[in-house]
Amino acid sequence: MLNPIDVDAVVRDGGASGRVPEQIHSGVAWWLASCFVVVTRANQLVVAHDGHEASSEFFDRMCRGAINARHYACKVYDHGIAKEDELLTAMTALGGVPGMRVKTDSGDDGAQVVTITLYGKEGKPLTDESGLILIRQMISEDQVPIPVNEHARGTIEPYPGVMWR
Repeated sequence: MLNPIDVDAVVRDGGASGRVPEQIHSGVAWWLASCFVVVTRANQLVVAHDGHEASSEFFDRMCRGAINARHYACKVYDHGIAKEDELLTAMTALGGVPGMRVKTDSGDDGAQVVTITLYGKEGKPLTDESGLILIRQMISEDQVPIPVNEHARGTIEPYPGVMWR
């Protein structure tokens, strides 16, 4: 792992969260998304963010990780800036596909805290029992999946019906 993190401290509570750059960096978004696609066996995924500058950087890496997950050739639907309920509606509209959302808040000391939430097909944040423990294990053992060949690479497409801002 090029830039290690404390996986147990960061990957928890439905996704990953931490102070930038002390606890979390944008590479974590790539690792998390790639592992999430493999664990959920997703061939489609909806992603969104809150529009914050830090969120946008993590969002970009998250999308790239999701399309580079072994042989899944995941189609990533970019919902852009969206609230949680908008993401959940999009996931349902596509037939119950998983989703991911990035948001950035300010900590008590003013530091940026980035949170990436992973949502299973039923629209609930991932738990240890529904796959988060496997993702944590894959990252901690540096077993982050990569595509088996160029044909296995997924695509990033705009979510249908989203008017780009």
